[in-house]
Amino acid sequence: MTWLRAFGEVVRSGLRIEETRLEPLLALRTAAGVAIVLGLALWLVSPAYAASAALGAYSAGGATFQRTWRPRKVIALGAGAGLALSTFVGYLGAGRLVTFLPLLTVWAFAAGMAWAVGSTAGIVAATTVGSMLVTITLPTSVGRALEHAGVIALGGVAQAVLILLFPIRRWGAHRDALADALAAVADYARRLRHDPTAPFDPEPLMTARDAAAVTPSQARTRPPVLHGPRGLAERIRPVVAALADPDVGAPAEGPGRDRARELLDAAADVLDAAARSIRRGAPVEVPPGSADVLRVDEEHEVLEGPARQTAERLVELLGEAVETAGSGARGKTPTQPGPAGAQFLVRPTMFRLVPVVVRAVRRELRRDSPVFRHAVRLAAVATLGYLIADRLPLGHGYWAPIASVMVMRPDFHRTYARAVARLAGTLAGVALATGMVRALGPDAHVFGALAVVSAGLSYTLIRTGYAYSQCFTAAYVVFLLGMGGQAWEQTVPERVVLTLLGGALAMLAYVVFPAWETPRLPGRLADWLAANGRYAAAVLRSYAEPTREHRADMRRALLASREARAAWQEAYDRARQEPVRPRGLTSREAEEAQEALKGFGRAAMLMESHVPRDDSRFVPEAERLAEALEADTAQAAVDVREHRNPDWGRVEDALHAWEGAAAGDRSPVMRREAELQKRALEDLATAVSRTPLERDVGSAREEQRVRAAVAAEDDDQDPRPGVGDGAGDGERRTSWSGK
Repeated sequence: MTWLRAFGEVVRSGLRIEETRLEPLLALRTAAGVAIVLGLALWLVSPAYAASAALGAYSAGGATFQRTWRPRKVIALGAGAGLALSTFVGYLGAGRLVTFLPLLTVWAFAAGMAWAVGSTAGIVAATTVGSMLVTITLPTSVGRALEHAGVIALGGVAQAVLILLFPIRRWGAHRDALADALAAVADYARRLRHDPTAPFDPEPLMTARDAAAVTPSQARTRPPVLHGPRGLAERIRPVVAALADPDVGAPAEGPGRDRARELLDAAADVLDAAARSIRRGAPVEVPPGSADVLRVDEEHEVLEGPARQTAERLVELLGEAVETAGSGARGKTPTQPGPAGAQFLVRPTMFRLVPVVVRAVRRELRRDSPVFRHAVRLAAVATLGYLIADRLPLGHGYWAPIASVMVMRPDFHRTYARAVARLAGTLAGVALATGMVRALGPDAHVFGALAVVSAGLSYTLIRTGYAYSQCFTAAYVVFLLGMGGQAWEQTVPERVVLTLLGGALAMLAYVVFPAWETPRLPGRLADWLAANGRYAAAVLRSYAEPTREHRADMRRALLASREARAAWQEAYDRARQEPVRPRGLTSREAEEAQEALKGFGRAAMLMESHVPRDDSRFVPEAERLAEALEADTAQAAVDVREHRNPDWGRVEDALHAWEGAAAGDRSPVMRREAELQKRALEDLATAVSRTPLERDVGSAREEQRVRAAVAAEDDDQDPRPGVGDGAGDGERRTSWSGK
């Protein structure tokens, strides 16, 4: 993608309105927290203290809108404590550049490294840098600095108390995550009616699993309905895929295909009903027609063989889903499978999270890490922005580094899009607030009320787009400054100029010290390939020896495969938006390789749907194929990283050895599923294997220079014609593309 096209995408993304459900009650509660602390501080103390209190309450309230599964009151308290600490530490280092600049650099670097823990931690940490930059201009002594820090922390406490007293949709985000997972499987079943090989995005299932991890205290209060349906959605997904697939399920045409479409449509209706029940906490209402379709009549059922077994399994799982969702709606605790120690996924408490954070940060402390490079950029831009703004003949110089810190993200596209959105929102918000300030005249109480209204509108629009939320954030700041006695003729031009400067510094920093994902695509693809190979091998071992241990290994391998796929997808999406030439993988090769690996994962999933029960007979031939798959995919991952052509010789030998072996009644189905895996691997080899004519220009020129040097050396040593004419042909004959 060229820079011009990338800028066009950035502008469109920064100004796009996100279609999302607004949450006015949450915005009203958070704005009330701002109003309480601001009003009390304005009434009892002074506008300066009111500004500090409003800063703490506003930032702590904004942190509660981030995507996180921890209790919102904990997030508010943590944000308030972080803001208070940065305020006090910033004042201790203020006064001289020789002490404040190193402190700012170290603090900004630490805030950037907080992205190793997650986006919520990174965003909250960035707000503490802004708090340090703003509040060093307010206190006049250490005692006053402690007072301001306490007032800021009080804002976080106020937000936490309001969350405790006025809970809105308790466990609502967890309910939505689980309902979205069931709805995603329902949508998948409907798409399978028309496209038996339709793709499935596992992100909703991954999100539901993340939401299901709770601390022991959360587990005691979690609604019963949030316990079981996630596992059922995981088990239903491969079953509907196996039913729709013409190779291992219903026939491609005829009455069997029509019956499969009916079952898939009914399954989608049941899953949607379960999702609505979980989301709203209401009883399950399954359409009567769908319930009739799901009755498998032994005498008149048109499906036969593996397709019929799959249909029966689907009906059984859907019945469990309805029972689990319905029992949760009535307040009964559904029965949990597995040992007593595995009742819930454990999430570490805040205190036990410390070593987890340390390990995560330590993993990212390397030069090629996007998080580390983001931390370096953040520290450099915050320091440089403060120095430049301090030398300008403008007041409120801290606005420039604050603008930089708040728009910077570890990736190119979001950094540039947020810079554009912040500038546009600031211009609109400043213009709106300036007009109101001129019309109303100086009145601290009126400006305080307008600041609260602006905060409420900012919270309301926080998920519709950064530009629109930032519009009211800018108005909020103008009203706060007006409340403190600042004239709009000074604050408005300064904020616009310094915001433009901060955004420009943030964008320039990514050009100077980027963290492009494009060169990392081969590595991400190799990780996904190796993880898929381990998952496919684990499934085969569950056939070879169906035990609980092998089922647990299969589950762990599936989760690792999903994480690798998510990492690839994130890198691939970022790379498509970067103004960087392809390196190692062209865009077409990356797309074809992605489709091939999706097909390989899907083939393993189809095989998983037919994994035998614990009391079934062994299939020893599957063990050899599992070893071959794991070995070949591991070696192919190395080949992809080093730009060599992969080879599947072990897999071919294992399949040939299986042809004459007796593997029981399930052998034909397993053989077809194994052939699907082999076909997907061949597609992957075709996607990433390149002849010299298909390589990038730089590699082709380098090879040409090497051949010319070899030919010249041979001519010097042996003047006979024809020597060296076949250089490189042997490599081409042994490549996979020539098989």
